[in-house]
Amino acid sequence: MLSQGFVSAAAIAASVLFILSLGGLSNQEKAKRAVWYGIVGMAVAVLFTAFGPGIGGYWWMVPMMIIGAVAGVYLAKKVDMTEMPQLVAALHSFVGLAAVFVGFNADLERRRVLASDGASEGFSAFAALVAEKTPAELTFLQIEVVLGVFIGAVTFTGSVIAFGKLAGKVDGKPRQLPGGHLLNAGAAVLSLLLAILYLNGAGFWTLLLLAALALFIGYHLIMGIGGADMPVVVSMLNSYSGWAAAAIGFTLSNDLLIVTGALVGSSGAILSYIMCKAMNRNFINVILGGFGGSQGPAAEIEGEQVAIDTGGVASALNDAESVVIVPGYGMAVAQAQNAVSELTRKLRSAGKNVRFGIHPVAGRLPGHMNVLLAEARVPYDIVLEMDEINDDFAETDVVIVIGSNDIVNPAAQEDPNSPIAGMPVLRVWESKQVFVCKRGQGTGYSGIENPLFFKENTRMLYGDARSSIDTLVPLIE
Repeated sequence: MLSQGFVSAAAIAASVLFILSLGGLSNQEKAKRAVWYGIVGMAVAVLFTAFGPGIGGYWWMVPMMIIGAVAGVYLAKKVDMTEMPQLVAALHSFVGLAAVFVGFNADLERRRVLASDGASEGFSAFAALVAEKTPAELTFLQIEVVLGVFIGAVTFTGSVIAFGKLAGKVDGKPRQLPGGHLLNAGAAVLSLLLAILYLNGAGFWTLLLLAALALFIGYHLIMGIGGADMPVVVSMLNSYSGWAAAAIGFTLSNDLLIVTGALVGSSGAILSYIMCKAMNRNFINVILGGFGGSQGPAAEIEGEQVAIDTGGVASALNDAESVVIVPGYGMAVAQAQNAVSELTRKLRSAGKNVRFGIHPVAGRLPGHMNVLLAEARVPYDIVLEMDEINDDFAETDVVIVIGSNDIVNPAAQEDPNSPIAGMPVLRVWESKQVFVCKRGQGTGYSGIENPLFFKENTRMLYGDARSSIDTLVPLIE
């Protein structure tokens, strides 16, 4: 059994490691080291908390930790990069559900201590902590329980629906019950009334009903958000899970959990805000739901999609001096990043100026494309963000779009009725030639048609991205 001094020191060390981890993830070259900071920090946090003062029940806690570790290793090896967004959403749901259960248990322990008429003997662990609290501190404990249960329940069902939408198991279009936002508002008001009743001494049933209403709010909020806004949703749910953890940290008087939850909550909220700016979305409107669907009659698209074979694309690349590659989720699905890396190497060997254009929300999570390209050993210095490369498209000979749709859609700037109207996009159509590598003529995840595919300077290279690029590479001189 470790002393409280050791546990406190470990909490400070783990907090520093978590902060270093978050800071390092902002730079691709430091990302691997940053991940290790996070791993070591979490290992320190778990071990020193598990063997801290007042902790018992190892006969069931240790096996559960082993089961969780084995499950984590299994998922890490099994899940492909294309499935990472829905895995992240699923993990958020676990955090939310854990917060709900901890909140329930904390209140049951509070009631057990109060029923003992102040006799503190025989209590251990959390119950012993509750027994030492003053009436004012017990009130604060109830407030922390309410916040933890409410935010956790919203996070749980919201994350489950987000997982379903990202995995294609739930319709990606925005769906709401009759009454729409009024139902959410009504459920929120009822939750507040139940919280007031609970704080004034009502029974455990108030907490159960509050959790049920929060579960509904989480479900209905995310069901009302369409595919175009799902990257923001995942980030926002990450923030919710952090605040739920922080609230439970206060409940358990666990400083490390408070710090960790605050880091996750604040960073997730900041990331969501940045993504909303990148998509020209109103932050409050997105998290309240109801966006990402049709805004009105879409503009008519004239012309037809013109196909081309790899020979035609190779000819254009051999004649080009400057090439920009725009990867999207389709590249991840086809696992074409290594083929793209080989194409890049061969083009650069031929003296071409090759760069990558990355939209902030390319893929299903921020940084999705950067991770894939880093995995394929594409040089960091030629991977540019949208703002860095957008003005260069007018002077670019060839743009190759691999599996992207919404982030290169001219309708964002040309059609005010488009669901993505006003969203900043990569202006690839300004280049001399655009080649779009795509499986077929379907729309993107948000279900929005793309006028780019019908423009005169665009040609469609149909087929699996990996096979198409593999066929293309030997044709480059």
